[in-house]
Amino acid sequence: MTVLVDAAIWPFEGRRWAHLVSDASFEELHEFAERLGIPRRAFQGDHYDVPSDYRDRAIELGAQPVPSRELVRRLRAAGLRRVRSESMTDAAAQEAESSSAMVMASAGETPARPIR
Repeated sequence: MTVLVDAAIWPFEGRRWAHLVSDASFEELHEFAERLGIPRRAFQGDHYDVPSDYRDRAIELGAQPVPSRELVRRLRAAGLRRVRSESMTDAAAQEAESSSAMVMASAGETPARPIR
């Protein structure tokens, strides 16, 4: 299992957020997120946004803490990095981000800033 989590440095709505990824498969990531109690509908295309208390629990469950740059490098090397399509309009991107925020809000959480 290779689930990675970066530092919870992204501020949003009074909390600090981190990114949770797998450099093995999305299936592994979804299974790990489920163990953390994060609904699959909160998936951000290639990662989950997690608040600091979820990050701490993820590490307890075996996630490897890594710097953000390493997280992105390993995600790209695994071929699992998904970026916003060049053809996606700004309006479509805003709609996708808004929809993600509603999912996390319904789960009692708010998503963090997306990884780049």
